[in-house]
Amino acid sequence: MTPSAQDPDWSREACTGGWQPSRRLLRSLRAYQRPGTAGFAGGLRRRLAVLHHRFWSAVTGADIPLNAQIAGGLLLPHPNGVVIHPDAVVGPNCLLFQQVTLGTTAGRSGAPRLGGHVDVGAGAKLLGPVSIGDHAVIGANAVVLSDIPAGAVAVGSPARVIKQKGET
Repeated sequence: MTPSAQDPDWSREACTGGWQPSRRLLRSLRAYQRPGTAGFAGGLRRRLAVLHHRFWSAVTGADIPLNAQIAGGLLLPHPNGVVIHPDAVVGPNCLLFQQVTLGTTAGRSGAPRLGGHVDVGAGAKLLGPVSIGDHAVIGANAVVLSDIPAGAVAVGSPARVIKQKGET
């Protein structure tokens, strides 16, 4: 069954025990962003979340800011080298492999916006104000500089669509 592009599957982020650094990094982000951080106890919880975030960022080698706009259900199977710009938006149930960058470019303001259930292959770079449609797949080492429609498969540098939704 294909994960939803609208409804986050929180079980994809659940820590089930053992060594799961990417899920612990996401847990620290969620703890920092959780409402109810007013007062002394709330401030203490928020500071603890910052410490956890710093620790798990160092362990994973990922650069994901505390104020990142990430919907639920994100999977980071190998978080090493993942970089997400603070203005980037990641939709629900996305999958980012190692060395993925969601960033900006000189001369173009704006950051990438990923729809729901977008899979981004290892080493892919999504740069500038690009929109990636729901259920799209970005191939490994692709460099995305323009919008990718929903359900499309994009590969190459610069990325080009090789398959549209509904094609075989």
